Amino acid sequence: MRVAVTTEQTSSNSGTAVTTSGRSFVQEKAQSSSEAEAETSLRRVNVEGDSEESRKSLKDYFDEAKDMIRSDGGPPRWFSPLECGAHSPDSPVLLYLPGIDGVGLGLIMQHQRVGQIFDVWCLHIPVKDRTSFTGLVKLVERTVRSENYRLPNRPIYLVGESLGACLALAVAAQNPDIDLVLILANPATSFSKSQLQPLIPLLQLTPDQVLLAFPYMLRLMEGDPLRMAVDILVKGLPLQQKAGEVSQDLVVMSSYHSVVADIMPKETLLWKLEMLKSASAYANSRLHAVKAQTLIISSGKDQLFPSQEEGERLRHALSKCQIRKFNDNGHFLFLEDDIDLVTIIKGTSFYRRGKNHDYVSDFIPPTPDEFTKIYESNRGIYVATGPVMLSTLEDGKIVRGLAGIPSEGPVLFVGYHMLLGLELTPLVCQFMIERNILLRGIAHPLMFIRLRDGLLPDLATFDTHRIMGAVPVSGTNFYKLLSSKSHVLLYPGGMREALHRKGEEYKLLWPDHSEFVRMAARFGAKIIPFGAVGEDDIGQVVFDYDDLMKIPYFKAQIEALTSETIKLRTDANGEIQNQDIHLPGILPKLPGRFYYYFGKPIETEGRKQELRDREKCNELYIEVKSEVEKCIAYLKEKRETDPYRNLLARLTYQATHGSTNEVPTFQI
Repeated sequence: MRVAVTTEQTSSNSGTAVTTSGRSFVQEKAQSSSEAEAETSLRRVNVEGDSEESRKSLKDYFDEAKDMIRSDGGPPRWFSPLECGAHSPDSPVLLYLPGIDGVGLGLIMQHQRVGQIFDVWCLHIPVKDRTSFTGLVKLVERTVRSENYRLPNRPIYLVGESLGACLALAVAAQNPDIDLVLILANPATSFSKSQLQPLIPLLQLTPDQVLLAFPYMLRLMEGDPLRMAVDILVKGLPLQQKAGEVSQDLVVMSSYHSVVADIMPKETLLWKLEMLKSASAYANSRLHAVKAQTLIISSGKDQLFPSQEEGERLRHALSKCQIRKFNDNGHFLFLEDDIDLVTIIKGTSFYRRGKNHDYVSDFIPPTPDEFTKIYESNRGIYVATGPVMLSTLEDGKIVRGLAGIPSEGPVLFVGYHMLLGLELTPLVCQFMIERNILLRGIAHPLMFIRLRDGLLPDLATFDTHRIMGAVPVSGTNFYKLLSSKSHVLLYPGGMREALHRKGEEYKLLWPDHSEFVRMAARFGAKIIPFGAVGEDDIGQVVFDYDDLMKIPYFKAQIEALTSETIKLRTDANGEIQNQDIHLPGILPKLPGRFYYYFGKPIETEGRKQELRDREKCNELYIEVKSEVEKCIAYLKEKRETDPYRNLLARLTYQATHGSTNEVPTFQI
């Protein structure tokens, strides 16, 4: 096997190539830990012939860790895996700070994906190194300051787990003026409550030959065998293969006791545990000074630390902090198959290249795998609603499907918002499935920001919306989407339309004046009016806003909910001004069917000057509104002739014709 080795050094010392077991590492000569040049040397690792498409596994972690520590020595230092691949020139630096193992390979299953959007540096702490926690803080701090000096307008990401999370917090506390983004997985700030603390006196008394901590640590890295088995069952593999994969994984893991022993011999483990104790105290005493944007990732089955409880404590202690919980995962979160760090970062809108997150220029489209997971998690909605999509060709012919939708943007879809926005999931997914078009929705701020804690759903509820490209409503975001030639989804009726009152089904509750026509004309965007019907076949509003406001308890609750996020259209007139957040009482029905009709595109190309006239602009606005109403009326009439409008009729058809066959609808 050919081995590719490249070295990037700021030091004048030459490096030595050490090749073992088909893997290669560039080993810098031992240098004093006080030399800043040694700290910023990069060691790039790769093996030609390894598949760049395949994700590495826990087995790879052990194999590469074994090779890495075989000729280990010298001070802590940075390396960057070549498998991270090429990143764009404006990608921010990501410094990975390892946990108790210190190897620096904790992101090995994430390297390929993370390396596409970050310049990844991983900290390696040799087994026999005895640099103190404050010494590590100084090392990372010098690197952070050096990178900030080199690129002052770009954020620096610190990704730390357990011990590394304490390290990240300490560096952030001492550098409040540097733009840092912290991503902390199961921080060791709760060491005083950890199951590791009782190990210290036990290890001091245990002979070197009998060290029971290694099997315990390995068992934690294996994760939950029962959950592993369930995950494989869900994949739908043959029974024999299912059992084989589970048993093989467990056998492979159990064969690495010696590697864990080499990574953490008794004296090193004792040193690391004592360091955890001091690191926890150091970081906790400085939480008040941390000003960095922070994301806490907490595991529900962490057997080392009470991570979810600690995550909530840190969320309240830190000024700019969000939390994401993974209830079924263990302590070594990034070494588990179902965790994708890039997806987490995208879902939380934590990726940025500048001082602030830009929902358009910093957006990374969903990968096929991400979309598949989102679609599969919403398959039940598809089955229940059996969506029918109609579009209009250039010659005015109505066809089933989305053939009439322009492939090139900018395109602005303007339509009716059904009750609770029920139409959104089938709509966005079908555009991806049929046309590979991503609809960028203009969404309510409650999906992105909270002014305070309260009764609104956790922001994690809306991570999928952010992954699929939703942006908070604003003129700036609207401008940027159209200028980037996006397919933009806009509901002029907004929340007021989605939370309509009894008897307001399919009634457009739009502002009196145009809010989008001039912007569309500025970029020559095609405007596609569309209607959606079917909410009245899903449920019926029996207790609406007016009813709720008559009851003091519900009135107070509505006021509290509305105060938790930014309120829109405070300067509007009429009913559209009422954007109060509430949940109406809905009586569910046996699901019917959702119907969507996209009218003929309305051209604005070349009409920029004409539509500067307020009267002309308003005429086009009224035309679009009228077309939406016509689309709704068409669908309401035609659905009466659909023999498969009822869920039972569709299920019967699929049972006899196959679940993958498209269920027919009315005659077009």
